[in-house]
Amino acid sequence: MIYLHKILPLLLTPIMVVILLIVIGLYKKRNSFIYLAIALLYTLSTPIFSDAFFKLVESDQHRKCITSIEQADAIVVLSGMLSLHEIDGEEYVEWGDPDRFFGGIALMKAGKATNLIFTGAKMPWEKSSRTEGAVLTDYAADYGIPYDHIFVSSIVANTADEAVAVKKIIQGNKIILVTSAFHMPRAQMLFEKEGLEVVPYPVDFKSLNTDSLTFMDYLPNAGSLAQTELGLRELIGRLYYWLKLMIN
Repeated sequence: MIYLHKILPLLLTPIMVVILLIVIGLYKKRNSFIYLAIALLYTLSTPIFSDAFFKLVESDQHRKCITSIEQADAIVVLSGMLSLHEIDGEEYVEWGDPDRFFGGIALMKAGKATNLIFTGAKMPWEKSSRTEGAVLTDYAADYGIPYDHIFVSSIVANTADEAVAVKKIIQGNKIILVTSAFHMPRAQMLFEKEGLEVVPYPVDFKSLNTDSLTFMDYLPNAGSLAQTELGLRELIGRLYYWLKLMIN
């Protein structure tokens, strides 16, 4: 099932839509489809579009001062920030965006909860022997968090799995949920579905808070296209789980 969850959204990504339009244009010998594909690729790849689009994705999220965060039974940090590799039996860690990790550490240092929970993310196709949560546990200990106050969930592959796994190990009912701002609405919905009281602590904001535009904002680039795709995939995920909850 996890393969379908990861593959099916790819069919709606900008690149796949552009390829489909080009194929249709070539097959039907209609240049209008090819022109549309070019225009679509250009628009979705510009910073001015991707940033405006991502602001919509993050629209109901805002940065929070740690002092304003309520006390909770545990701080839950969702996975999605590491790439793990093993070469000749030695483990190598590559960081994507560490904001989730450092957000959890800061909350613990501020005494907002006594326990820190990482999720044990590991995809079936990944060859690493340890989960992301297990690796983050060691890093958290290096920052002064006692091992006996750090917990790692069972192996999970997506946010829905994380919510179920955390519910099984948490002592209490109230959590501070730490994840990327664009991902928070879906994550909060799934954790609340499991009966947990969620205090959101969004991090990793990707949209820029600036009204000044330059010539470069109108030039397409791969980074902006990737950001557009990330936002689109998130909206697809929200819609999927919203419909699933409605049906069930």
